[in-house]
Amino acid sequence: MLQIAFIRENQEKVINALAKRNMDAKSIVEEVVQLDEKRRATQVELDGILSESNKLSKDIGELMKSGEKSKAAILKEKTVLNKEKSKKLAENADVLAASLLEKLYTLPNLPADIVPVGKTPEENLNVFEEGEIPVLHEGAQPHWELVKKYDIIDFELGVKITGAGFPVYKGKGAKLQRALINYFLDKNTAAGYNEVQVPHMVNEASAYGTGQLPDKEGQMYHDKTDDLYLIPTAEVPVTNLFRDVILNENELPVLTTAYTPCFRREAGSYGAHVRGLNRLHQFDKVEIVRVEHPDKSYEALDGMVEHVKSILQELKLPYRILRLCGGDMGFTSALTYDFEVFSTAQDRWLEISSVSNFETFQANRLKLRFKDKDGKNQLAHTLNGSALALPRVLAGILENYQTPEGIVIPEVLRSYCGFDIIN
Repeated sequence: MLQIAFIRENQEKVINALAKRNMDAKSIVEEVVQLDEKRRATQVELDGILSESNKLSKDIGELMKSGEKSKAAILKEKTVLNKEKSKKLAENADVLAASLLEKLYTLPNLPADIVPVGKTPEENLNVFEEGEIPVLHEGAQPHWELVKKYDIIDFELGVKITGAGFPVYKGKGAKLQRALINYFLDKNTAAGYNEVQVPHMVNEASAYGTGQLPDKEGQMYHDKTDDLYLIPTAEVPVTNLFRDVILNENELPVLTTAYTPCFRREAGSYGAHVRGLNRLHQFDKVEIVRVEHPDKSYEALDGMVEHVKSILQELKLPYRILRLCGGDMGFTSALTYDFEVFSTAQDRWLEISSVSNFETFQANRLKLRFKDKDGKNQLAHTLNGSALALPRVLAGILENYQTPEGIVIPEVLRSYCGFDIIN
C-alpha cells in the first residue's frame, strides 16, 4: 500500500508513475487526498474538543474543591455537549479512515524508474539469455505425452479425485518432484536462507498484508465457514511472519525460504497453452523471501536473480530473464524479473520464476518496520522470488532431457532421485 503522506506530497509523481501501468489514476489520487484532508481536519477538531474536555475536568475539580458548585455545574453541562460532539466526530473520523483505506487498497505499487513502458507481455525486456536449446530426436513429445508413456503423472486420476488441474504424481515422477523440492531447499539454505514450514491457509489480514486481497480475491480458494484462504504462494504466510514486527537495524537482512503447495483457481484458463503441467490449480513451489534495509534492497534483488540463475545453470536448462513492463507487472511489485525456461518439445518459453522488489508497499500494509540508528521506526523493504516453481521446471526437464532410451535425470539431481533415467 502506498503511504498517504507520500501521495499527498507527490500527487503528480504518483499519477505519472501509475501511467506506466497504463492506469489513469488522477481522479482516485485526488479523491484519496480529499479524503485524507477531511480525515485530518476531523481528527484535529476531535483532538481539540478532547483537549478542552480534559481542561474542563480539571477546572471542575478545582471549582468543587473551592465550593463553587454552581460554576462547576455550568462547566459540567459543557462537558456533556463536548462528549456528544466528540462521539460524532470520532465516528465520522472512523468512517473517513475506512473509506481512505479502501481507496488506498485499489492503488497498485509505483513502478521503479527502470521498468519498461508497455501494455502486454510481448513488451517485456529480455535482459539475459543462457543455455543451448537441445536438438531433440525425431518423435520427441511434449511432457503431457511423456508422462503417459512412462506412467509418472496421471492427470485423469487427478480429475477423478478432485478435478482438472490437480495431477497425481506416481513412481519416479513423485520421486523427481520430491528431489526438486529438496534440491531447491538445500540451495536456498546454503545461500543463507532460513527454512520454515508455514500454514497452507491464511486469514484475511494475512492476505491483505501481502496484497493478495482485494486484488486477487477471485483467484484464491476461500473457506467461508472459517474465513480462511488457501495460499496461492508461500510468499503470503512467510512474509506475514513479520506482520506487526519492529526489527532492529542490525537484524537486517532477514532471509527465509519455504516449500509449500500452492492453490490458484485460475478462472478462465483454457486452451493448448495450459495443457499438462503448464497451468495447475495445485502445484508445488519453493519460495525465498527477504526483509531488507531500503538502502540495500535493489542490491539484494540482483543477488536473488543471480541465485536463481545458479540453480538453472546447475540444472542445465536453457532460460532467459525478462524485466517486466509496467502493464505486465504484479499489483504489489515495484520491479519484477521473470525467468522462463525453453520447452523444446512445445517450442515455447515457460515462466518458472518471478523475482520482485516490493519496496515499502507490503511493509506499509504489514506494519513491518525496523528501528534505525537514531531510534526512529522506518518501513522495511520486502522482496520475494520463486526458487523455483516446480511444474514448468519439471516440464522443461522432461521435454529437454528426453532421449529415445528415456528421460535422463539432470546430473545435479541424481543423488536426490536415486536413479539416472526414467524409462
